[in-house]
Amino acid sequence: MKDGPSIAPVAALAGDPARANMLAALSGGMALTASELAGEAGVTLQTASSHLAKLASAGLISATRQGRHRYFRLADDDVAQMLEAIMSVAARTGQLRTRPGPRDPALRRARVCYDHLAGEMGVQLLDNLLSLNRIVRERDDLSLTKAGADFMNGFRIDVDRLSNERRPLCRACLDWSMRRHHLGGALGAALLKRFQELRWVSRVTDSRTLRFTPSGEAAFRQIFSGEAASSPSPRTVNTP
Repeated sequence: MKDGPSIAPVAALAGDPARANMLAALSGGMALTASELAGEAGVTLQTASSHLAKLASAGLISATRQGRHRYFRLADDDVAQMLEAIMSVAARTGQLRTRPGPRDPALRRARVCYDHLAGEMGVQLLDNLLSLNRIVRERDDLSLTKAGADFMNGFRIDVDRLSNERRPLCRACLDWSMRRHHLGGALGAALLKRFQELRWVSRVTDSRTLRFTPSGEAAFRQIFSGEAASSPSPRTVNTP
């Protein structure tokens, strides 16, 4: 018997087509009901409930009750990272839908990956933070530098608080559409939340797609490309 974790049970659960569609729907970070997930998977509510029970038992999803409904979400960002990596391998090996939807280009440009920015804009964000030495990389491990912490605090992100969270502060998450890394972890989530607070970006209804406003994209490129001052100021960032 081999030592270490057994991947077969998890792979079997995630590999079922109906369950895979459910997990993909939840990878956008939203909590969904069994009925909504049944629609995503194309199965009956009874069948969906059986699938959800298996996923919950394996620790891949969690459920909370609010009023009359139970809402399901991914158990944590480790599960989200696993799904994004599987999607990246599927894209690289040609396992794509035969009829790409009209929203696919927008999805590839900017989308939610669990709770952080992914797609072209997410990869650009990490690239710029690395080039400006606000984050450093050692293989696939990312660390926030002192200059990066000062920058983030100036951007109204409390780095000390994030550092005390259970999840990693910075995490390299493999982007399925770009086949490169974007920024996950507590910092990645805090940045997306800040972009939304500033109304630079909003989420398209019933989709993982994120849409930047023209002014939001201009501010994003100015501040995170290093064209602005090294520490954002209230004049640079229009703080609500």
